[in-house]
Amino acid sequence: MLKVNEIYFSIQGESTKAGLPCVFVRLTYCNLRCKYCDTEYAFYEGYDLTIEEIIGEVKKFDCKLVEITGGEPLVQSEAITLMSKLCDDGFEVLLETGGSLSIKEIDPRVKIIMDLKCPTSGMLKKNHYENIEFIKSSDEIKFVLGSREDYEWTKEILQKYNLTKKCIILFSVVFGELEPVRVVEWILEDKLDVRFQLQMHKFIWEPTTKGV
Repeated sequence: MLKVNEIYFSIQGESTKAGLPCVFVRLTYCNLRCKYCDTEYAFYEGYDLTIEEIIGEVKKFDCKLVEITGGEPLVQSEAITLMSKLCDDGFEVLLETGGSLSIKEIDPRVKIIMDLKCPTSGMLKKNHYENIEFIKSSDEIKFVLGSREDYEWTKEILQKYNLTKKCIILFSVVFGELEPVRVVEWILEDKLDVRFQLQMHKFIWEPTTKGV
C-alpha cells in the first residue's frame, strides 16, 4: 500500500524527456524542506492505493512514459516495488528523487533523475553523496541554482566527483529567484558540459497550477 497524492497526465516539464506526454504518480511525504519547494501540498495530503491499483490508474492514460515523483517517493519503500512492476509491464519509468535517500536498490531499468541540493535549498547537509556510486550513465543529476554561490558550489561538486563524465548533468534555476540568462551566461563563460533547462510546465500553465 502506498500513500498517493495525485496521478495525472501531462507534459514532462524537465529532464531530457521534456516535452513528452507523461503520466505522473506523485507520492505523499517528504523528508526534506527545501526553501523553494513548489509541492508542499504533497507533504501530507494523500490517499491509500495498492500497487496494482496505481498501475491500473496509470494504464488508463495509454502512455508508456511514467514518472514517480513527490514529495520524496523513496520515503515509502514500496515505491521501489512499484517501479519494478511498472518496468515489468513495459513502461518507461522515471524517478524524480531529492538525493537524500539511497538509490542502491532501485531497478536498473529505471531512469533516475536525482537532485544534489545546493546551498540555497537549505538542505545541503542532507545530500547522500554515496548515491553517486550507483548513478548509471543513462541517469541524470540535477542542480537547482538560486544564486552565484550555488553555481560556484556546483562547479566544485562537478569537479570533485567528475560528474560530467558519469551521466547527464542538468542545471535549473529557482523559479522567480534567479534569472535564467545569468546561469546560461555562466555556463558559456566556463564552457561547462551541462544541459540547461527551464521548468516547461511553469511557462505553459500558471506557475502554481497543480496536476500539470
